[in-house]
Amino acid sequence: MTYPFLKGHGTENDFVLLPDHDGTVHGDLSPDRVRALCDRRAGLGADGVLRVLRTTAVGAGDPEWFMDYRNADGSVSEMCGNGLRVFVRHLVDEGLVPAGEPVPVATRDGIKVCTVDGDLVTLDMGVPEVLGETWVQVGDRSWSALHVDMGNPHAVAFVDDLDDAGPLLVPPSHDGAVYPYGVNVEFVVRREGAHVAMRVHERGSGETRSCGTGACAVMVAAARQDGVPRPTTYRVDVPGGTLHVTWTEDDHVLLTGPAVVVARGETDL
Repeated sequence: MTYPFLKGHGTENDFVLLPDHDGTVHGDLSPDRVRALCDRRAGLGADGVLRVLRTTAVGAGDPEWFMDYRNADGSVSEMCGNGLRVFVRHLVDEGLVPAGEPVPVATRDGIKVCTVDGDLVTLDMGVPEVLGETWVQVGDRSWSALHVDMGNPHAVAFVDDLDDAGPLLVPPSHDGAVYPYGVNVEFVVRREGAHVAMRVHERGSGETRSCGTGACAVMVAAARQDGVPRPTTYRVDVPGGTLHVTWTEDDHVLLTGPAVVVARGETDL
C-alpha cells in the first residue's frame, strides 16, 4: 500500500506532511512509521511528521483542521511553530482554506491562528509563560537558563559563542525535576540591538536548523533581559535562516518567517 506525502520546511526545519483528512489512512500513527519516514538515509528525511487531519477525525469540532505533530523519534509533541507555518502553507496552496484570511488550526496546545502574506507566514503563539531559572549542561560545561513555556518547554541559555555548546549530538543535561519529559534547549548569543542568534537541541529530534517555538522563547528571554517595553520585535538568526518575533502589547508572541512545500510523491514506508 502506498500513500501520498509532501515535504516542506520553515527556515530549514523540515517536515514530512501526511494528508490524512479523515484519519483513515494512518489510523494510530505508530512511532516506528514516524521514525522510518524521518530517517535521513533510509526514509524521506525530516525533523518531524505533520499529519493533516480534519478535527472531526479526532472527535472535535471547530476549527476545521488539526495538526497531529510527531518528533523524529516518534514521540508526540504539543506544538511546533515552524511546522504549523508549513502546515498552513499547504492548506493555502491546496485551496483547503480561503486565501487571504486568518487560518485557525487546532493543536495539542490549543487553537493557533496563522496569516499568510506572500512568502511569509505569521503565527500567533499566544501568551508565553516564564517559569523561572534553571540550568543546562553539555559535557563539563554548564550554564544558567530561563525556563520558558511556549506550549512546549524550553531552557534558554545565553553563551559567549555558539560553538560553546559543542556538536549537540546528544541532549544537553537538564534538571529532571523541572523537565520530567525532556526539554528543548536554546543556546543564544547577542548581536547588535534587538538581534540575537541561536542554536537548538529539540527534544525528540536532536539539533535542528531552526525551531519556531524556540525562537519565540529566545526572544522572550532576551526582551526580558533587555527590559524593553512592548510591543517589540527581535530578529532571531537560526542556522537555517532568519525569523522575526514580536511580543505584543497584549502579551501575545507572533512568529514570522518563510514556509515552503518543496516536494510531493508517494511512499510505501
